[in-house]
Amino acid sequence: MSIINATEIRKGIIIKFNNELYEVAEYNHVAPGNWRAMVQAKLRNIKTGSIAENRFRSTDRVEVVMMEAVPAQYSYQKGKTFVFMNSSTYEEIDVDEAFLRDKQKYLLPDEEVMLQYCDGELLNVQLPITVNLKITQTAPALKTATITNVSKPATLETGLVIQVPAFVQQDEVVKVDTRDGRYIERVG
Repeated sequence: MSIINATEIRKGIIIKFNNELYEVAEYNHVAPGNWRAMVQAKLRNIKTGSIAENRFRSTDRVEVVMMEAVPAQYSYQKGKTFVFMNSSTYEEIDVDEAFLRDKQKYLLPDEEVMLQYCDGELLNVQLPITVNLKITQTAPALKTATITNVSKPATLETGLVIQVPAFVQQDEVVKVDTRDGRYIERVG
């Protein structure tokens, strides 16, 4: 573990705060007028997934948890367990569905992920920033939808429902941001 100034907080790092481990989900440096600078942060509890907001003064010190990142590949699902394979040792790692929370909606077999450990305990499954998923169900494309900024719901092959532009059609592959479930672009 190392100590950093609050101004060095970045998205994705794991910090120890109030004796709990949190992942920084969002942060914003704020310097309001004649007040002192501060960092407004949204923190996701590693164990529970709940979100907490905190304002750190620029002089505050934060304890960063050093994680061991192990490359792995999602293999398959058996019941409520997701099986990953360590890319180096080929060992299978079972991860409970509840631990993944909503991350399983971005997983297809052979998807590359990073398993993050601290003191030998799995704390996080880090997804790639974007994934390509096929649309299995959506409303037909509108003829006038090439210019307008209209969106419609689309169900992807993993069951995830996102908003896509009206011109996107069923059976097309789209790129999705795993951080917020946002449509980025058509891939094919």
